[in-house]
This record gives sequence, C-alpha cells and structure tokens, in this order.
Amino acid sequence: MSNLVSRFRFTIKLNINPSDIKPMTVSTTSEPELMSRFINGILAIKPLSNFAKHQARQMMIKRAEAMGVPWRQQTQTLLSRNWDAELTQVQNPNLQYPDYYVTSFHAYEKGNLSWQAAVEVEVAAYSVHAKIWPEAGAKGDAKLRQSYHDILKAQLPIPPQDILDLGCSVGMSTFALQEIYPDAKMTGVDLSPYFLAIATYNTQKQSNLKYTPKWVHAKAESTGLPSGSFDLISLCLICHELPQSPTREILQEARRLLRPEGHLAIMDMNPKSEMFKKMPPYIFTLLKSTEPYLDEYFTLDIEQAIIDAGFQRPTVNFNSPRHRTIIASVG
Repeated sequence: MSNLVSRFRFTIKLNINPSDIKPMTVSTTSEPELMSRFINGILAIKPLSNFAKHQARQMMIKRAEAMGVPWRQQTQTLLSRNWDAELTQVQNPNLQYPDYYVTSFHAYEKGNLSWQAAVEVEVAAYSVHAKIWPEAGAKGDAKLRQSYHDILKAQLPIPPQDILDLGCSVGMSTFALQEIYPDAKMTGVDLSPYFLAIATYNTQKQSNLKYTPKWVHAKAESTGLPSGSFDLISLCLICHELPQSPTREILQEARRLLRPEGHLAIMDMNPKSEMFKKMPPYIFTLLKSTEPYLDEYFTLDIEQAIIDAGFQRPTVNFNSPRHRTIIASVG
C-alpha cells in the first residue's frame, strides 16, 4: 500500500507542463467516463483518498495565503471563541440528519458537521474562486456572486420581498442577496448548526440591515416552513454537494414554498464548461476527493428535474467560465 501512496504522491507533485496534458472529458452522460471511473477506484482506497484530501486542502490554504487571505490566522481566531450561545440559539436538537450528509466533505472527516469546516467556509470560498478569472484573485468570490446577481436582476421583473436561501452555510450567499434586495426579508436554511452559529455571529457584524435574517436548522428537502411563503428561492453552490434523489426532493420543496409567479434560482458548477472538460486528471482527482457526489451532479439533467418538480422550463446562462445560473418560474 505504501508503494501505491508513493506513486500517487509522485503523480500529484509532478511539475507537468500544461501543453503536455491531454484534455479529459468529464462525464455528462448517465455513466462516468473511463477516467472518472479510474479516479473513483483511486479514491476507494482510503490511504490514497486521505492523501488526495490532504493535498487538496493544502493547495487551498497556500493559494489563499499567497493572495493575502490570512487563512490560518482567521480560522484560529474563530476556533478560540466560545460558540455556545450561537449554537444553542440555532440548533434543532431533534433534527435527524440524512445519510448523504453524514459523510466527509471538503477534506473534513466529519464533513459540514464540525467547527473546523464552519470557520473555514469564508476563506475557502476566496481560495476556490480565485482562479475563475485570472485577474480577480481574492475578489473572485465576490465577482462570481455578482455575476449570479446580475442575471437575477435582469430576469426577475419585480424585486422579491421574501427570499429563502437554501443551503445558506455561514450566510455569505444570504448577505450578498440582501445587498441587492435590501427591502427583502431573508431566511436561511442549512443542515449544519455550526454553519448557522457562524451565520448568527456574522449577522452582528452587518450594518444597515432593514430586516435581520432568520436562520433555520432544517433539511432543504423538508424545511417545515409554510407553503407559499417566498417570492424567490436561491440555491447557491449547493446542488453539486447532493445526490440526485435529495436534489429532486429539494426542487419539489421549493415548488411548495414559492408563491404564484415566484422564482427558483440555482447557481452552481457548469458540467458543460470547457474548463471542466479539459481539467487535468490529477486536478480532477483532488476535486473529487472533496466532493463525494460530483458524478451524480454531473450526470443529472437538472433542467428536466426542475420541470418535473412543477416549474416552467428554466433559462440557463453561463455566468462564469465554469458556472451556470438556472432560473425557473412557478408560472
């Protein structure tokens, strides 16, 4: 086994000339491509999977700190804080977590159900999105969200008054939406009480909020919120972290929660992006090591799934070199 790990380490650390790398087609069909299956086989071997996760994590930290984002300093400051008050405020102790959620995400063994994951959400977003536009650097995350919001504002004829952010994490997407719709009442739903505790803390740092966001610890596919309560439901960078079955359930829940003429908006990875299609295999290995449901997301016909949930045919716009925005109306 040590020989396998050594070979994999050598593959990851190779100083490869990009011109020598053959393009790889990422699967967008019902079956993963040969390379994707090969990578799945590698990641099924726990020492190799752990090594890939470690490499992916170190890559993000180094990238962030090279851009001036104080990853380790900021996360240690947050970890040293006592979060009991915020956690008690948001946590639903009776919530039963679905099986797909109780797994390793983003190189965290306990996935999103950990303080380490929660305190690193913001710095990780800056790192991951820095490479979308070469000139953007640490501002890539803000530019990505702005590109999403530009499409929203262009396609929504009337500003929404009640907005639900499903999978709101620590509130980055929620607060960003509130900036463009300052008169709207915001609700954020997430499965991680640790994320929501950070969101509650981040709320205190926001200025000029007309309405304080409501944070709800619940499953996105079964929120418990009243039917017909929202004009806009947003899923920002969420669907790629889900198997297909809960994605379909979430779309049905969104349909239930929207008012007549309401809108569903999804911004996420674009499987049809040339960037993904030509991604070097070793980089795709690192990506898949932190995203356990990526194959399911890449093979889902999400447009048809939205229609099947009762929405009108959605519009699809590419809002970055590797992201798309999908908007559908109740009709």
